[in-house]
Amino acid sequence: MFVMKSFCGPAALQLRLFSTRTLPTLTLFTKDPCPLCDEAKEQLQPFRHRLVLQQVDISLPENRLWWDRYRWDIPVFHLNGQFVMKHRVDTALLEKLLQDAEGQ
Repeated sequence: MFVMKSFCGPAALQLRLFSTRTLPTLTLFTKDPCPLCDEAKEQLQPFRHRLVLQQVDISLPENRLWWDRYRWDIPVFHLNGQFVMKHRVDTALLEKLLQDAEGQ
């Protein structure tokens, strides 16, 4: 985000420039305990400033659909609502996807 508060001068012009870019959301489908999910969260640390990490606990009653779909596959990752990977973090793939998202 860029913010320029003011310019000095006779007109005292105020100018603000805001970034309209929003960070992509990476959804992690997980449950407790999940050692592979814990490992995946560690691998995501270098990306923490480039995305929003949302966790969905598939063992909660309100997430029954995700439990039925992913109980044997966690961790599972969706980027902006689209499936991107499961079981392990593919850092090369995630880097490419984030670069694509940043370029849009």
